Amino acid sequence: MSARARGALLLIVVTCLWGSTFAVVKTLGQLLPAADLIFWRFLIASVALLPLVAWTRRNAARTPRTPDGWRGRSLWRDGLLLGAWLIAGYGTQTIALQTTSANRAAFFTALSVVLVPLWLVVAQRRRMPGALWLALPLAVAGLALLSWEGGALVTGDAWALACAVTYAGFIVTLERMAGRHAALPFTVTQVLSVTALALVWLLLGGSPSLPPAAAWGPLLYLGVAATALTTLLQTIGQRSVSAAEASLIYALEPVTATLFSFLLIGERVGPRGALGGLLVVVATILSQRADEPHPETPAAQAS
Repeated sequence: MSARARGALLLIVVTCLWGSTFAVVKTLGQLLPAADLIFWRFLIASVALLPLVAWTRRNAARTPRTPDGWRGRSLWRDGLLLGAWLIAGYGTQTIALQTTSANRAAFFTALSVVLVPLWLVVAQRRRMPGALWLALPLAVAGLALLSWEGGALVTGDAWALACAVTYAGFIVTLERMAGRHAALPFTVTQVLSVTALALVWLLLGGSPSLPPAAAWGPLLYLGVAATALTTLLQTIGQRSVSAAEASLIYALEPVTATLFSFLLIGERVGPRGALGGLLVVVATILSQRADEPHPETPAAQAS
């Protein structure tokens, strides 16, 4: 299997795990405020990564010629920058799920896939391709149908759109930085950065407290599988897959989220919502035609 295919497979696994989190976070939002949920989620993720950290450091000590991927200010600087993007994305998504449905939040968040090529067009000062001109109104029409089925727009929808914008920024930034650092150290710095930033957010809102007993099971799943594992796999995957290709894979997230939301909390999508979701997925796929290969993408470097 080529590095590009292996990276794509890892990102598909990541997307399936992400799809399961909407229903879990929505349920947890009834037990914990957003700052508490994100802090404990990422603290658990940090602890889950410790055995891997100890193992790699021990192996590095046995082979002195092996480069130490944990050193250098650039590692922590880049990790902190991506951590800031991550907490913006996770924070807005968690707040969104307090007032909107898991299905609706997933499709609103999927707009990030359309925003990635738009972000690249703006950053590179290129003329916007025709495919992107078509993808944007399709995405808006799809979101309108989703909103129509779910009733009037609510505050959570705006937060979900904010999540789409911030996560598009994270995808583009990760593409640029993923090849600079070893996967595990870079993952750990991101997770630790989010934990520290979430602690600041938590302390600004009051003193931290232990979650109730009913929250620990979902928190462990979110921290270990849906945060530590997915962040590591995403960092590895995007070393050989471009941002535009990665965002195309991430278009599967609302589909898996709809399935998990039905299985876990019984949410259903009606005909209008299904049509709206289909338009969003079509728009995300169409938007990828707007991306032209450029020398900065990992895929271009590998070929």
